[in-house]
Amino acid sequence: MPRSYGPSFARRLRELGRHDLFAPTQWRRRVALWSGGVLVGLAAIAFARAGDLAYAGFGRMLAASPWLPLLVTPAAFALLAWLTQGAWRATQGSGIPQVIAALAVEDEGFRRRLLALPVALGKIALTLLALLGGASVGREGPTVHVGAGLMHALGRRFGYTDPKALSRFVLAGGGAGIAAAFNTPLAGVVFAIEELAGTWEHRFSGIVLTAVIFAGVTSLGLLGDYAYFGRVDAALPLGQGWLAVLLAGAGGGLGGGLFARLILLDGRGPLARVGALRRRAPVRFAAGCGLALALLGLASGGAVHGTGYAQAHAILQSTGEAPAAFGLLKFAANTLSYWAGIPGGIFSPALAVGAGMGHALSSWLPGADATVVVLLGMAAFLAGVTQAPLTAAVVSLELTANSGLVIPIMAACLLARGLSTLLCPTPVYRAFAARLVAAHEASAAAPRPAGAMRTPSTE
Repeated sequence: MPRSYGPSFARRLRELGRHDLFAPTQWRRRVALWSGGVLVGLAAIAFARAGDLAYAGFGRMLAASPWLPLLVTPAAFALLAWLTQGAWRATQGSGIPQVIAALAVEDEGFRRRLLALPVALGKIALTLLALLGGASVGREGPTVHVGAGLMHALGRRFGYTDPKALSRFVLAGGGAGIAAAFNTPLAGVVFAIEELAGTWEHRFSGIVLTAVIFAGVTSLGLLGDYAYFGRVDAALPLGQGWLAVLLAGAGGGLGGGLFARLILLDGRGPLARVGALRRRAPVRFAAGCGLALALLGLASGGAVHGTGYAQAHAILQSTGEAPAAFGLLKFAANTLSYWAGIPGGIFSPALAVGAGMGHALSSWLPGADATVVVLLGMAAFLAGVTQAPLTAAVVSLELTANSGLVIPIMAACLLARGLSTLLCPTPVYRAFAARLVAAHEASAAAPRPAGAMRTPSTE
């Protein structure tokens, strides 16, 4: 006779069917996150390829005549500043502060102004124009902005309208953006929690991890398993080599804190006057920054333009020569590009400055492996700029596929973070995000005539 399972087995099946693992609402969220991760991965890859083509176009112009940037770069900066004064104001700058602000304020109108799909597409287009014009900007910050915008739109498309639920989609999109841009999945999770959210929360971490995995798999499937800066097999023995940790940490912390203070343009004195000048005449000010950057390009043989990836890679792998003052020149180029208010990030340019700084330090430390000193400089300067030491350490380790320098790099990043706060007490991304939130709150509180539409500034 056939075996009878009885009512208890049927009851267990029904209970299993009601488990969260099989619940339709949970599967709806999973499908949204999986498809969103793939979409962010594809967008990051397409953005990276387009960015390479844009900068290659600038390189061909530079090869035709090193004097052409004196005309092209100021004109490009002026055009970008003019375009970002109106409806595309939310595309200004890195894009990471916009994501942090969107997570901090659970107002759907505010979020849509910062993360709407037209803003994401505009961010891509204008960052490409900046690279074509020779700006010293990166694409990782804009990729975070685009990833958050895509996931926010996808969450709404799948029917998620609760602000807290959408916050998780925004956070996941930002983390997936970093993971796909650098091919660094672990750094994507750490960045989302340490920098974007600012807290560790188990539900957030699981959602972020899901999106990052699918973004990473997409990148891995299309581009293969690679290290962004190439594999670095080096070690730092105890002894004189550890002096490099102290010097790189101190240099990265003070230099990164100074850079953050400079681009914030707050306080009193000369920086406040620079900020006032930019507010009075943003287009002409941006053109002036472009001209100054073009002059730096002449002085460096064109090395300060673009993301700085090629120069940092050459320094790290010892495959090319960089100007002795490359770190200082790139530092100035990054400052001018951010002052101009044009779209573009600071992640890759900061790594390039750190590589230049580490290269200069290595000549003072004959007992240490020069490659290790360069890597320490990259990690420490990024930690000094962002004041996110864990993110900086994990990014640097994953970018070079090196797990043997975990302790030295983390020590340098922690030292850099502490010293950076002496010059810039508030982390730079959070300071910019606080301005966006303050502007929104001031606009919301301001009285308006009957029938008038309120359109708060996103700057």
